[in-house]
Amino acid sequence: MATTIKLEGEARTEFGKGVARRLRVAKKIPATIYAGGTEPVFVTLPMRETTLAMRHTNALFTIAFGDESKMAVVKDIQRNPVKRIIEHIDFLEVKAGEKIDVEVPVFVEGTPKGAAVAFVDIQELKVRADVANLPEKIVVNVDGLTDGTKVFAKDVVLPEGVELDIDDPEESVVTVEVPEDATESTATTETAAAPAADAAAAPAADAAAAK
Repeated sequence: MATTIKLEGEARTEFGKGVARRLRVAKKIPATIYAGGTEPVFVTLPMRETTLAMRHTNALFTIAFGDESKMAVVKDIQRNPVKRIIEHIDFLEVKAGEKIDVEVPVFVEGTPKGAAVAFVDIQELKVRADVANLPEKIVVNVDGLTDGTKVFAKDVVLPEGVELDIDDPEESVVTVEVPEDATESTATTETAAAPAADAAAAPAADAAAAK
């Protein structure tokens, strides 16, 4: 199930950079709610609650303003590159039962076999799901997988009701392999071990020759 968050906002009728600065000083964030075929709705949202809410990926929002409310998902977030505060948010209005395309971050869990390590080839996977069932993340289990193993998009286990929506289902999502530095380290250790073994064998050989 998608994380559902309610935000209490206010309708916004003033625009411009000066207005946006005053809103941020007042601890508010300007936002726009877009809907297909109709005029967008302009609102302001409380900065603290909204900033915390943006930590959830693909959350479903109920945005209340005055006597109205809209159900929406985040379309875009504009952040100040220096202060890292949110300066503006674009939402996309959705309806109950509607399916939409979203990008979902990919994570791995488990431990591959031996010295192998799991590398995420696709940071985000595009899927299609009901707005009430938008996943926050997709987890790929790599426990016990061996060097050279690839997990393709078609093999990723998706949450119930979520469909893969990419052009190439054969695209690699996760690759399991032994890093080059690990291979080099092993080779160095073996090379160093050989002279040590020869040195240990030398006294024995000299003793045998003396006899």
